[in-house]
Amino acid sequence: MVMAQSQKLPPKLRMETVEFGGLTWYDIERPSETETTYLAQNFPFHPLDLDDVLSKRQRPKIDEYKDYHFMVFHFPVYNKVEKLLTPSQLSVFIGSNYLITLHAGLLRPLTRLFRECEMDDECRKEFLTHGPGYLLYRIVDRLVDYCQPIVNKILENMDRIEDEIFAKHRAGTVKEISVLRRDIITFRRTIWPMRAVIAGLEPKLKRYIDTDLNVYFGDLIDHTDKIWDSLDECKEVIEALSATFDSMSYNNYNAGIRTLTIFATITLPLLLVASVYGMNIPLPGQNTAHPIIIVLLITLGATIFTGLVLKRLKII
Repeated sequence: MVMAQSQKLPPKLRMETVEFGGLTWYDIERPSETETTYLAQNFPFHPLDLDDVLSKRQRPKIDEYKDYHFMVFHFPVYNKVEKLLTPSQLSVFIGSNYLITLHAGLLRPLTRLFRECEMDDECRKEFLTHGPGYLLYRIVDRLVDYCQPIVNKILENMDRIEDEIFAKHRAGTVKEISVLRRDIITFRRTIWPMRAVIAGLEPKLKRYIDTDLNVYFGDLIDHTDKIWDSLDECKEVIEALSATFDSMSYNNYNAGIRTLTIFATITLPLLLVASVYGMNIPLPGQNTAHPIIIVLLITLGATIFTGLVLKRLKII
């Protein structure tokens, strides 16, 4: 049985390797110019591809060359510190007997798979036996599966926000809707170009795989489309929830203004009578034994009359 080996690499390189059956998997976390210089000296990679590795703004793509393929993937990652969803780039070089993955270390399924292959001989035999194309398929499959829990979390948050809108109507709901909408937009912007890249993987990787994976790539494409459909549905739901919240807030505002207006209208006669009797001129009832009673009766009568008019007009 062929045992896994780790190649001797120059010091200070952020590069780890796993080798099995003539296939070597190089994993580079947080690549820098040191790593790209090493790759330029030891592999026939185009300088523009190495520049793309260091760039954080590259769109997902597949570049085909005579001796290798260069691919860029983006997958969503939730940042717990900043509490937002961000895309994380995965750059891949694939040749006849090697696979090189370069990433920022945020893609846990990729890191976990590399550790499994590094520590377990059975995992190396399972993932590194059928060629670099099969290994890349398994990596992408795990990363696509990793997207589903994020979608589920978004759906849970939408259900919670919906309950808050119709039950509590908290002031913080506006912020929660805005954050969730931002995450959905980021997720959609990440997945949309990935659909074309994943759809084009199978024909590009045929020469790097020693077995037929047509059905498996089809399932991978279906899974990606399912995630996109779920995000499309999330987008419509969050927009509907936002519109509903705005409408309810506007109605509550109008109800408050209506209540204040009715109260001001009913108390208007009281203010009018008080203003009139506050003037320094002779007025009815001022010289009687109980002027305050006359003033109260006039005020009460005017208030009742105002209330009856408002009720007649079906305002209250």
